[in-house]
Amino acid sequence: MGAAQSSGASDNGHLDERTADPDPLAQFARWYARAGEVVAAPEAMALATADVQGRPSVRMVLLKSWDRDGFVFFTNYDGRKSRELDVNPEAALLFYWEALGYQVRIEGPVTRTTDAESDAYYATRDVGSRIGAYASHQSSPIGSRSDLDAAMAEWTATFADGDVPRPEWWGGWRVVPRAYEFWQQGTNRLHDRLRYDMVDEGWRLQRLQP
Repeated sequence: MGAAQSSGASDNGHLDERTADPDPLAQFARWYARAGEVVAAPEAMALATADVQGRPSVRMVLLKSWDRDGFVFFTNYDGRKSRELDVNPEAALLFYWEALGYQVRIEGPVTRTTDAESDAYYATRDVGSRIGAYASHQSSPIGSRSDLDAAMAEWTATFADGDVPRPEWWGGWRVVPRAYEFWQQGTNRLHDRLRYDMVDEGWRLQRLQP
C-alpha cells in the first residue's frame, strides 16, 4: 500500500471515505504516526470544556496514552478544567498538525483514571515536576512569581529525600470518543472532512461538506 493510501488518502491526495479505515482509532493511529515524523509534539492537543452554565473554555494539554478505552491526559483535579469536567463531564479534543494539513477532532464523555493509572504515570515524571504538583494550586490566584518560587523551594525541602508521592488532587482524565472528525486541508478551501459517529456499538462514517 502506498504512503498516500496508508493515510486514508486516494490516489489524488484527497482524504477519501473509500480508503479511510472504517475504524476511527486505526485511522487516528495512521495520522498520529505520520505526525510523529514531522511534528515536534504530535501529542499536543486542545481540550475544550464547559461549565455548568455552558460557558466554554479551551487550553492545550498533552496526550499521555490512547487506546480503545479512550484518550488520557493528566492534570490537577482542583484546577478549572477538572472543576468543569466534574460538573459537565463532556469534552472535545483537537489535534492540529499544520505540517501535514491535518486536524483530528474527538468528542465524548470523560471519566477519571483509576488511582493505579494515575500513580503509574506520576511515577514517570521527573522529581521537579512531581514537586511542582504540590507547589501549584492550579488556577488559583497568587500574588507574584516569587510566591510560587517560594512554595516550590518549601516543597523541595520537604521532599529532600526524593520520595514524592502523588497528591490526591492530581490525576488523569479519559475522554471516551463518541465521535471523531478527520480534516485534511484542500485547495480553494474545499477541505476533506470525514466524521465517524458511534451507532449501535459500531461506527458510521460520513463525508461532510467543508
